[in-house]
Formats: sequence, C-alpha cells, structure tokens
Amino acid sequence: MTIVIGFTPEPASTQALERGLEEARRRGESVLVVNATKGDAFVDTRYGTDSEIGQVRQQLEESGVPFEVSQPMGPDIADLVLEEAERVDASLIVIGLRHRTPVGKLLLGSTAQRILLDASCPVLAVKPLR
Repeated sequence: MTIVIGFTPEPASTQALERGLEEARRRGESVLVVNATKGDAFVDTRYGTDSEIGQVRQQLEESGVPFEVSQPMGPDIADLVLEEAERVDASLIVIGLRHRTPVGKLLLGSTAQRILLDASCPVLAVKPLR
C-alpha cells in the first residue's frame, strides 16, 4: 500500500511530509509525494522548484521509505491529488493545513476541504507547529 502526501513548499506541508513518513514507517508502506500545479501562472509558489523537490527527495532517501514524487499539472489541485491517490490505491492521504481568514474561507474554495470530503481513503490533516 501507499501513503499519498500532498506537498507544497510551506511549513504545513513540511509537517505533513514528516507525519506521512512516520505513518509509512509504522505501517511498512511506501509514499507518493504529490506537488501539483494548475499551471495557470508564470510563477506558482506552491509548486516546488528543482531545489525544493531535491531537498524533499533527499529527505525521502534518508528516511529509508520507498517513495515516488509526482508533479502533475491540471485545472484543479484537489482533483490531481485525488487522482494520484486512486492511481496508487492509497491507504491514506496526508495533507497540511494552513491558516485562512474567515473571509478567505468564504470566498475561496479549499483544496484541503475538497480532499477531505472527496477522498476514497482516510485523510490525515496536519497543522504546522507554531
């Protein structure tokens, strides 16, 4: 089985990566790190650069957990994560949660919320440490 970890280069995702690796070790499973982008902006700060993904790969290699890294592009980030989870028949999806203002919650759709509601497997939502 495989644990899917949603990743963006921000503190919440760093915690999700660490927690996902802990779960993978405990369960004896592999991980799939998904760093997705819509591809609709010249610079997408949530899409890992070669350097950032290189650091993730190094952390994964040092963990000893079998892994794969995917950087899909498509119109909806939540769909991309969910599609990758379906592709590998994920046993768990781990995502990081970032703080949003009440107005932000009202006006903007939440990728995390969509993943939580639409996933066909359990989802572990991780908050960044303060």
